[in-house]
Amino acid sequence: MININDYINSGNLEQHCFDIFNEEQAREVIALSQEYPEVKQELENIEDTIEKIAESGAIDPPARLRNSILEVLGFQADVIDLANLPATSEYSSYTAWLNAVEYLLPAEPFDDFFAHLLRQDEHIAQTLVVTKLNVPEEFHEEVAESFFILKGQCACTVGDKVFTLNAGDHLEIPLHVNHDIKILSPYVIAILQHRFA
Repeated sequence: MININDYINSGNLEQHCFDIFNEEQAREVIALSQEYPEVKQELENIEDTIEKIAESGAIDPPARLRNSILEVLGFQADVIDLANLPATSEYSSYTAWLNAVEYLLPAEPFDDFFAHLLRQDEHIAQTLVVTKLNVPEEFHEEVAESFFILKGQCACTVGDKVFTLNAGDHLEIPLHVNHDIKILSPYVIAILQHRFA
């Protein structure tokens, strides 16, 4: 007769969870977990602990890196429909947005500032912006603003923090907080988004 406590403390269950066992040993663990509730419970505890450890060390890559990895792996970025635009977020694909608005961009060399309204309804306004100009300090009391960079680089000071934004970066600006933008590349192409309360 097997001593279940000794078996649980042997490390076999951890090895099973890390898929170290061969098929015969794996079948043994599964059979014991079906026969003994304490083995099943311990397996669940180990799996929960492994998941928590993985989550604590996990990183959420910047959108541009995430999208690049997905594209290299053969996943196509979402296609943006200009007639039914989604809100931009940190998970938006800058390549999909750039492809969607490419025909709207003026010919290079760009003027100092270009804007084209893409969407406006009672909830949201989205504007395609090409700019060489810095944005002086401002703040918003009722309209939540965000920037989604499609090309170029800028630095956005929000309160006392400075964020350097590149293609694929998305930044939400909190209400009632001073912010400004300094263009760091020859020009920046971005989606300026306003959400109305």
